[in-house]
Amino acid sequence: MTLSVTTNEAPVKGRSLWDDARDRLLANHAAVASLIVLATVTLVSILGPMLSPHDFDTVYRDYVKVPASLQAYPRADQVEPGFLSAVKRARLTASDYRREGDTVFANVTSRREIDPRTTRYIDRSDLFRNAELTDIAPDGKSAVMRADINYMHFYFGTDSNGRDMMTRTFIAGRVSLTIGLLATFVAISIGVLYGATSGYLGGQVDQMMMRVVDVLYSLPFIFFVIMLVVFFGRNFILMFIAVGAVEWLDMARIVRGQTLTIKRQEYVQAAEAMGVSDSGIVRRHIIPNTLGPVVVYMTLLVPKVILLESFLSFLGLGIQEPMTSWGVLISQGAANLQGAAWMLIFPSIFLTSTLLALNFIGDGLRDALDPKDR
Repeated sequence: MTLSVTTNEAPVKGRSLWDDARDRLLANHAAVASLIVLATVTLVSILGPMLSPHDFDTVYRDYVKVPASLQAYPRADQVEPGFLSAVKRARLTASDYRREGDTVFANVTSRREIDPRTTRYIDRSDLFRNAELTDIAPDGKSAVMRADINYMHFYFGTDSNGRDMMTRTFIAGRVSLTIGLLATFVAISIGVLYGATSGYLGGQVDQMMMRVVDVLYSLPFIFFVIMLVVFFGRNFILMFIAVGAVEWLDMARIVRGQTLTIKRQEYVQAAEAMGVSDSGIVRRHIIPNTLGPVVVYMTLLVPKVILLESFLSFLGLGIQEPMTSWGVLISQGAANLQGAAWMLIFPSIFLTSTLLALNFIGDGLRDALDPKDR
């Protein structure tokens, strides 16, 4: 008598190389911490301007180069001089100034009948709001001017034009990260495909494709930039997509060198013997095994593009006011370092944190994707 035993156990699911790479990356504490830092900077750059009480291009003439502070402006010693100065601009004479809580009062007189619209001079000041005239005399030449103190917070201080540095730093993060990621994505997409194809096909095709790269290397980069500005105008997104289409040259050479080594491996020869097409071998075997150097180069290319944007903005070919970027803010902060160090410190912190995070992430991805460590 034969007994048959049946089991309902599901077959064990195998682990892919991508699953192993993910686990290896999560085991790298520096890379995980860097991912958190980069995600935080990205979220702050996206959501920060929406939550900030100031617009990035709003100019506060009474708050030019004010230091970063957790306390609200105006300070106690700024209120009276600011109020009396605003009254003077309204061509009124003030006397008997007093302050009650967050409201200021002053008796004002004029040789002529006081125009009720003079309150606009007070409201135009960044220090006050809701100005009004009360207790107007029968002849209209004297009254009481009252106004509420308009408290504002500038946690990162303001720049040389009186604009909030915190909001501008967040907006600059949007611009810098967008430029870096767009240009890097375009450069890597073109460079990896071009370099892998050239290295795998070899022979005359490889020689011809690499000579094209050499010719493009010999052309001055600034020439490309001028042509891009002519064709794309001041649209910085389209311009830096095109810049990424020029920055792929290094990536193509790196991937070609890796491909020349990989295509001699046994698994590539086995795929060829099984009749796998050239495009399939490049897509499934060559490109995945070059991801380590590609990722490392990507972490170098993002800051390179950000610095390139700063250079082009300095020449007047990149980001234009009132829009800004971290590179532009750092350039402006360096010019005002002695009297307004906060203009340099905060953009530098954001840029440095982003670059360090990208470097640690690149190292973690390189180790996770290295086929020799699997």
